[in-house]
Amino acid sequence: MSREPSNRPTAEMVGEQLRQVERHHGYAVDEMAMRTEPGAEYAPVLPSVTAAGQAVGNLPLELTSFVDRRVQVAEVKALLAGSRLVTLTGIGGVGKSRLALRVARTVKRDFTDGVWLVELGDLRDTTLLADVVAVALGLRNRGAGPTLEVLVGYLSARDLLLVLDNCEHMIEATTQLAESLLRACPQVRILATSREALIGGGESVFTVPPLGTSDPTSKLAPRAARDDAVTLFVERATTAVPGFEVTDHNVDNVTRICARLDGLPLAIELAAARLRTMSPEQILSRLDDRFALLTRGSRSAPKRQQTLQWCIGWSYDLCTTVEQRLWNQLSVFASGFELDAAEQVCGTGLNEAGLLDALSALVDKSILIREDTDGTVRFRMLETLQEFGRQKAEDDDEYPELARRHRDWCQRMALQAEKESIGPHQLQWIARLERELPNLRKALDFRLSEADESALRITAALYLFWTLRGRLSEGGRWLERALTHTTSSQSANRAKALCVAGEMAAMQGDLSATTDYVAQLQALAGQTADPRVRAFLAQAEGTEAVTTADGDLARAGNNLAEAAGVFEACGDVIFQLDALVLLAWAYALGGDAAQALVCIKKAVAITESSGETLLRSYAMWAMGFAEWRVGQPDRAMQSLKEGIRLSSRVADPLVTAACSETLAWLADEQNDARRAAVLMGAADSLGNIAGSSAFMFRKLLTYREECARNCYKALGKRVFDAARQEGASMSLDATVGFALGDESVAPRAGRPAGNLTKRERQVADLVALGLTNNGIAARLVISPRTAEGHVEHILAKLGFTSRAQIAAWAATKSGH
Repeated sequence: MSREPSNRPTAEMVGEQLRQVERHHGYAVDEMAMRTEPGAEYAPVLPSVTAAGQAVGNLPLELTSFVDRRVQVAEVKALLAGSRLVTLTGIGGVGKSRLALRVARTVKRDFTDGVWLVELGDLRDTTLLADVVAVALGLRNRGAGPTLEVLVGYLSARDLLLVLDNCEHMIEATTQLAESLLRACPQVRILATSREALIGGGESVFTVPPLGTSDPTSKLAPRAARDDAVTLFVERATTAVPGFEVTDHNVDNVTRICARLDGLPLAIELAAARLRTMSPEQILSRLDDRFALLTRGSRSAPKRQQTLQWCIGWSYDLCTTVEQRLWNQLSVFASGFELDAAEQVCGTGLNEAGLLDALSALVDKSILIREDTDGTVRFRMLETLQEFGRQKAEDDDEYPELARRHRDWCQRMALQAEKESIGPHQLQWIARLERELPNLRKALDFRLSEADESALRITAALYLFWTLRGRLSEGGRWLERALTHTTSSQSANRAKALCVAGEMAAMQGDLSATTDYVAQLQALAGQTADPRVRAFLAQAEGTEAVTTADGDLARAGNNLAEAAGVFEACGDVIFQLDALVLLAWAYALGGDAAQALVCIKKAVAITESSGETLLRSYAMWAMGFAEWRVGQPDRAMQSLKEGIRLSSRVADPLVTAACSETLAWLADEQNDARRAAVLMGAADSLGNIAGSSAFMFRKLLTYREECARNCYKALGKRVFDAARQEGASMSLDATVGFALGDESVAPRAGRPAGNLTKRERQVADLVALGLTNNGIAARLVISPRTAEGHVEHILAKLGFTSRAQIAAWAATKSGH
């Protein structure tokens, strides 16, 4: 794709683009229909990877067919070739996002560092914009500066395309971010979708048109059957009513329906879904009545807006009173919800059966989209439909109460997740919180508008989530805002939040912030006799001392031992374990590795008895270091590898980075300089993603420096640098494989990361088709247990945590 500046593409340019597309693909319409629900457009997938193991994009998998738009795709591609900022504009439901994703998919080979989608529709806090972009790129702010500076530093030498989807609600913030990136990053291009232009420097704007329609008076049935709007209607109609087709009997009605809806994809999909209960003729008669009524109600509005509003209102009128009210209530959720959430927030006046019936009806009527995520059924509503329901709820004065019920549900969920996080359901809770993060953000925003401690409770309860999922920067920001909002509080909730904020700041290397939080805790402790407040202070002071280069480790040990005892007496297992692990580090860094092992073995015993995973991985890192320091390198290696195995279950980069770093020191001691250099490079790369590293404990830097000197001396500069770069280029799963001694999954020249055997690839393809383990076993003539083992191996090799991720990965490898 040429990137020389150019004006709007000529007809010749568009024609050439079309010919290239047709030569490459061989067809005009994408026939892949991985999903059957009308309106289900795509599902999230994990980033694809290069041969070096680097992520090169996160474009979602299309789950329904993409109808033509060849001319628009070619025009946008040509604009993108001549402009570094292209914005697709148009009304809601016209297909801006689908067109942007199709263009992005066709040009991804032109960008060395890939194409990256950033979805902004659920984001409401403009201060989080840079963080959301960074997370989409796999980055975490390590506290070295503002996230925008981290982004600029990362992107300054990279050749990639950013797709910023749904920018209309934060135009100014998105424009400022885009201009900052484009000024500082010469090879970055941006493709945005918005209901209005960003008005950025050098911006090219493309107005997305509706799908093509025929003149309803034409009577040319063969021509009408090829219209894009009719094609879309027929494809969605066959989903609603299998076997539906355009015939001489119904072609006139179908053509008139599409023309009356002005070719708007959302309106057409909703109309096609009505075929479950109505004929095309009946649909057309309803359109005639409602269309005339809406035109009379608002002649000043643009025609297409009248049509879309009519379509939504018409669908709303076709719902029962119960379904309408549920539609209104469900609009309170951000980025979807699950059944239990609907029961707690919206189920007023309905029994369980009634709620299920109403939800099913809304799915059938294409108001809700049903999705399978991490083995859980989840529902979402298209943004336009959500806004319609929200307005209805506001008109009925119901929305404020819904918002309160929503925030109360989020608080209960966060507290329940905290309560059950030390146990066998920990990983399920981490995955659930990840899915509900947009709802949690919305609830936190609401809580911060009220004069209570709810935001403190929620943010502090999410401590493990912020830490173990690499969201230290965002978690720290929420904690800072909640603490600022409750400066007059003298409760244990505030003490807990201060302790958590201080520890997270220390993990990011922001020791000045840690010191400030400790000072606030000291002032708070002087105003209350609550023993938990004193315990949080002791832990915060101990954290500060352990993580600094010149901290008083003896005093830190006394503080952390005191904190662990109080938390054990209070039954606060999370903070008891946290204090024990930190206490072990205080002993180990102070030279008493034997006593460190006593502490850490107690922590490991607690996690093993409860079925906990994540804190145990941290404990195994501390255990491995202590065992190494007491002269037990073989035991140390096994403990560190176990820490990596545990952390890989949720693809957590932080513990993998820390354990890999420590394994490098062992490799150096065993005169395996090249392996040590590769592990150091991998640890650095994963630490950047996690936003922290082993060097949250500054005293560990001496071991890194010694290891690096020894390896440099043994290998020489060229080999040492090459080995470090090899490690830095590894993906998470490749690092896991290399650290555990399975170098077959580590990337080499020309070999992709996540290398599966032929049989495992067959199993992955069957997972992508939706088969269960029993179904896979039947298809391949193997036992269900063997099929289950293959799936587990695939998850481990690819660093995934769900079958949905396997399915998405397999689809991308198949070129779908």
